[in-house]
Amino acid sequence: MTANGWALVLGPGGPVGTAWLLGLAAGLREAGADPAGADLIVGTSAGAIAGAAIRTRRDLAELAELPPRGPRPPADLSAMTRAFELGADPDLAPDEARRRIGRLALEARALPEERHRAGMRFLVGTDEWPAGRLLVTAVDVASGEPVVWDAAGGVPLSAAVAASSAAPGFARPVTIGGRPYMDGAFAGGSNTALAAGAGTIVLVEPLAHMSDGAGADVRIVPDERALEAFGDDVGDLARWPPAYREGYRQAPEAAKLISAALPG
Repeated sequence: MTANGWALVLGPGGPVGTAWLLGLAAGLREAGADPAGADLIVGTSAGAIAGAAIRTRRDLAELAELPPRGPRPPADLSAMTRAFELGADPDLAPDEARRRIGRLALEARALPEERHRAGMRFLVGTDEWPAGRLLVTAVDVASGEPVVWDAAGGVPLSAAVAASSAAPGFARPVTIGGRPYMDGAFAGGSNTALAAGAGTIVLVEPLAHMSDGAGADVRIVPDERALEAFGDDVGDLARWPPAYREGYRQAPEAAKLISAALPG
């Protein structure tokens, strides 16, 4: 990557964070700071969903509310709690921590991967990778190694996005090429390092409390009003419409920050 463009890094945030990201992106388009104009988009978990929708030029207004869906199994919140504990254990090497989290993900009760991938296909709108540069992160459950997919990887877009957003206890790991993959957030949070050398880095993080924003030139996070809309459970789909609206509301100010930071 050259150093005279810009990169957009979109971090994790569960379904509620996804809605906020999509609303923000819709508002940025209207405010003249189209996120699809980034030379590179790095998407992790919720950010992978939003990044793919941005790159494929999805009609984001259609995603302000989710269509009615059948009942889904309750999330196993204890699985995510345990996953974060493993990830923070100083006695575990990163790959070993991720392998243990992977075993936890395989054992936890969660949304079947077929239903999860169908939901991602709806949100992204296609299985075809877009022309613009898009990186989607995930973690190999068996090896614990981070993976990054792009258009050259031969993986259907919805599968890559589903794997990146398969959080333990929320969605089952997604099988690609015979191997299960899980949430890319366990590879390094928002994975800002993947945008190194891409010029100005704009980092958008729904879960601001889980990161210090290191490596970013501009960081955009939910404000107090948006956090109130998020509630206490980022997996609560009932919070989707208000979270989307709050992202949209924050867009004009975010557009000013982005425009001021870009060269030229």
